[in-house]
Amino acid sequence: MTIQPIKWKDDKVLLLDQRVLPEKEAYLECRTYQDVAHAIKHMVVRGAPAVGVAAAMGIALGVRTIPEKNKNSFLIQFDKICNTIAATRPTAVNLFWAIERMKNVVYQNLHVSIKALGLLLKKEALKILKEDIESNKRMGTYGSKFIKNGAVILTHCNAGALATGGYGTALGIIRAAKDQGKKIQVIADETRPFLQGARLTAWELKKDRIPVTVITDNMAAFMMQQKRIDAIIVGADRIAANGDTANKIGTYSLAILAKEHKIPFYVAAPLSTIDFKIKTGKEIPIEERAKEEVSHIRGKRMVPHGVSIWNPAFDVTPNRFVSAIITDQGVVKKPFQKNLKKLVSK
Repeated sequence: MTIQPIKWKDDKVLLLDQRVLPEKEAYLECRTYQDVAHAIKHMVVRGAPAVGVAAAMGIALGVRTIPEKNKNSFLIQFDKICNTIAATRPTAVNLFWAIERMKNVVYQNLHVSIKALGLLLKKEALKILKEDIESNKRMGTYGSKFIKNGAVILTHCNAGALATGGYGTALGIIRAAKDQGKKIQVIADETRPFLQGARLTAWELKKDRIPVTVITDNMAAFMMQQKRIDAIIVGADRIAANGDTANKIGTYSLAILAKEHKIPFYVAAPLSTIDFKIKTGKEIPIEERAKEEVSHIRGKRMVPHGVSIWNPAFDVTPNRFVSAIITDQGVVKKPFQKNLKKLVSK
């Protein structure tokens, strides 16, 4: 089953609306860069690699409306588009990585016409989409070696096709293992408060006919204690130079539980998710989202009025809890700081 979460069609960006899954499969049509920015901020599209692809497409969409006056005017408008996209979500580093790639296209080609720049930016956005899918498949090949036939894998949030340009990071590894003929079962914890595991991961795996069981987040420890989990594979939104990993809130607690129960804990992410500019996870900005995501479920209030709510979207797992980082360029084990650098220098 091929899931296409992001498409460029007839000079519009089409995003599979993840807010309404699994009840409804519908694409949101984005005609402007503001539409794309709104879609990223409001979780129509989510997952670090997918956000990066959407950001690139949003920029390519935006420059098409810039009047062909002069280069200075173009650059002012171009920076405004990039800044609008950059302000949507602070934690996922792929967002900023994609913006920098689009900026490089412009500043390395200032000698061409504004119309030609627009075409180059569209070409680059489509290239980022294609590269993302290819990198996910390489990741799947590397990571599938860690999955034994008959394994039960726990995953958190959604790190599948929906969180990428297609195929997936953590779920891409599971897909690759299935394609190799391995029999696998997946445990998807629901991932409060946005329920990406219950709504999105379960939807993807059902589409692919991979056996999946949904549990509430607070059942994971009991399952590990009962020896019903063989490995944990998660995605990442930003990885520091030392291997500290920011991922959906609740990942850190799973990593601690995995250590206690001697269960391998793998992180799957493309090289673009590693932020070598920051030394440790303490420097990763953590997005805080609307209180209503906690107080309400599908529009219905579950929390009494007047009660305080805190809603950080991510937490940081220290590198000592990570068994290996599976990237599109290979697998990295401890010591992460040293070996991540080696990976880049290849």
